[in-house]
Amino acid sequence: MDHAGTQHGNGTGFAHPVREAAIEAQGLGKRYRRGWALRDVSFRLPAGRVCGLVGPNGAGKSTLMGLATHMIRPTTGALRVFGAAPGSTDAVLRTSFLTQEKPLFRRFTVAETLRLGREFNPRWDQEVAEGIVRAGQVPMHAKVGTLSGGQRTRVAFALAFGKRPDLLILDEPMADLDPLVRRELMTTLTAEAAQHGTTVLVSSHMLAELEYICDYLLVIANGGLRLAGEVDELRAAHALLDVPGTGPSPALPPHRVIESRRGEGRPGVLVRLDGPMGYGGPAAEPPTLEELLLGYLRAPDAPPLIAPSARVGDIHDIITGDRKAVTA
Repeated sequence: MDHAGTQHGNGTGFAHPVREAAIEAQGLGKRYRRGWALRDVSFRLPAGRVCGLVGPNGAGKSTLMGLATHMIRPTTGALRVFGAAPGSTDAVLRTSFLTQEKPLFRRFTVAETLRLGREFNPRWDQEVAEGIVRAGQVPMHAKVGTLSGGQRTRVAFALAFGKRPDLLILDEPMADLDPLVRRELMTTLTAEAAQHGTTVLVSSHMLAELEYICDYLLVIANGGLRLAGEVDELRAAHALLDVPGTGPSPALPPHRVIESRRGEGRPGVLVRLDGPMGYGGPAAEPPTLEELLLGYLRAPDAPPLIAPSARVGDIHDIITGDRKAVTA
């Protein structure tokens, strides 16, 4: 992915924020009758990243994507897509949203489906769309209803990328596919995103596979943001320590213990580093992305970690401008 907008060397171990944000939220919240789905969520997603949106069912992931695509409206706070309000002409033209259901007209042929995309999208790129379809050897004359699940997903991806979006939002688009097809489509996704500089926000429960495609993370649990930032930065801010024993999690000052894992997977204690590891201490290794994600999802009391690149600036003017549209 393009990291040209990132600068290093601020002495914190994190990168300085890039200038442009694909999505920026400040104090974002959505309340339903049953309670808050999201509450006081603030972050920025720099443009040009492939970002994994992770969290358990009911955590607020779908609500966040609905807010970004103007399918629902916030109760509190504000959100912008490349500086524009969701639902505005600029935001709609620059955003594609692909749900797990992948709605397609089953009686249309693949060629007719792509023609429909061309008619409704002024920035349509027929070459890109056809290239994604043909790479999977999907017949252009075949009706969508006769295609396999993987082929239909590829056609849906072709529609999404053919629009030439600056922001592509994917809600579990490959959950129903076998691992081989998922890996093939993830390769297509990252290649197309890298070639066109597309920002991708992808929600997925496939934690291990996210490591192959994502360079950025947003982790949501219980309606709040738990982790946000570049994958490499977040992993470097933690360590998995080889601490023997079967008792309670040890105190390891000055580091904060996130989770102790001794009964499953790779044993060890996941800590958030607050200084260098001392000589003579327990052996330390960087956690895998899956270990890091599971640690935070299983430790609801661990304080959030928001990297500088994911922190919002002062968008008080956005909040003020939207105040009349916000329902208290």
